[in-house]
Amino acid sequence: MKLLSTPAVRLPVLGQGAGDRALPEETPVAIVVNGTTQAVLMATPADLADFATGFALTEALAPRSEIGEVEVVEHGEGIECRLWLPAPRAAALAARRRAMTGPVGCGLCGIDSLAEALRPLPVLPDTPLTISQDDVALALDDLRDWQPLHDETRATHAAGFFRPGASIVMAREDVGRHNALDKLIGALVRAGIDPACGAIALTSRVSVEMVQKTVMAGAPILLAVSSPTAHAVRLAAAAHLTLASRARGETAVFTHPHRIREVPHVA
Repeated sequence: MKLLSTPAVRLPVLGQGAGDRALPEETPVAIVVNGTTQAVLMATPADLADFATGFALTEALAPRSEIGEVEVVEHGEGIECRLWLPAPRAAALAARRRAMTGPVGCGLCGIDSLAEALRPLPVLPDTPLTISQDDVALALDDLRDWQPLHDETRATHAAGFFRPGASIVMAREDVGRHNALDKLIGALVRAGIDPACGAIALTSRVSVEMVQKTVMAGAPILLAVSSPTAHAVRLAAAAHLTLASRARGETAVFTHPHRIREVPHVA
């Protein structure tokens, strides 16, 4: 399938600096559950089974136990990711159907109500997982090595999964930061890796939707290269999510700092 194997194309640059430039592809991707379209999003046409799985989980379409295989079908107008859920689940989704056709970068396009934008989140359970301040820097630095599409195009975001003692073990890219996170979460689920055993690292800013998706996946720590929004911090605090960022060489921990250990300095 040509679309799925070419997440980047080369196109001419006109005028000053003429030449070819590698650019990431984006295409309409429909999430279809039991024959009904639940959402249509613009996304990079790669890792789409991961994308559909992660989206279904983080948008509360279904729990992990009910998300099976994903059929990816290319059409002339875009791509369908088809999931099949138990009939009661599909009936419940029909009652809260969302139509999220919208541009890349908008995580709340087309939702049916303002209340859904700030839906209640579960409270993450206490876990013994901790990482060090050095781990925060290591995770975000190592994530740079997992971005081949960004290296080629300079136009994509990435989300990676950090495990203490192993650094980044998995990452996904997309033109949309929400999509990159959904792809990562779906990849973890499909690989049988529990997000609760590590931290999620982002190359993008942290807004409400990124906190929502991280909590829905069950990851207890979220790291980013830029500061979060104020409401993202409030939401993370209420959900018991540890939220930290690292910019200009300094680590800032905004919520639940007990999961990030200080590194003693040797005189």
